[in-house]
Amino acid sequence: MRKIKVFLRALRRDESGITGLETAIILIAFVVVASIFAYTVLTAGMFSSQTGQEAVYSGIEESRSTIEIKGNTVVKANSTSCTEMIFNVASALDGSPMDFTAPADVDSNGLADSGSTNVLVIAYNSQGYFTNDLAWTKTGVGRDDGDDMLENGEVFQISVDLSGVGEAISIYKKFSIELKPPRGSTIKIERTTPGALDTVMILH
Repeated sequence: MRKIKVFLRALRRDESGITGLETAIILIAFVVVASIFAYTVLTAGMFSSQTGQEAVYSGIEESRSTIEIKGNTVVKANSTSCTEMIFNVASALDGSPMDFTAPADVDSNGLADSGSTNVLVIAYNSQGYFTNDLAWTKTGVGRDDGDDMLENGEVFQISVDLSGVGEAISIYKKFSIELKPPRGSTIKIERTTPGALDTVMILH
């Protein structure tokens, strides 16, 4: 019992503790660690914000580069098959100008020549057939400044040569024409021919 009392008195006399210098070192260590953590969080947040901003701007640019079909789709035909499809296109959402330089078809085979400079590609699809880069021409409708750029307020009439699709588009034939611009969405025109072919038909 005496030993316990001596030990307790010794504890009361021991007044040693943490010095001010040690406290300052610990506080500085906490501040440094917190600063590094805060910098890491802020950097990650700024990077994520920048990436999100770029994605939004990219999406806006894609949507502004989209074209749309205006009005009816007209198909010309002879007694056995369709020979030409005609439709109008315009810029959607008041988008940026798009290059509508038409391809060349010197050999008149219904396909764009290999050296053509067109960036808009028109393709044909049906059950069992796919033909890429058909020959086509464009004509300005209404207000037109005469160049090959489709701009806000302009409408181009597109005439697609169907003679090079690789098959005869006859009666009750389901097929589609795809417009593939360099930017923006692909436009798909899907139609089915009627039971009798007229010289000029409006296909819905």
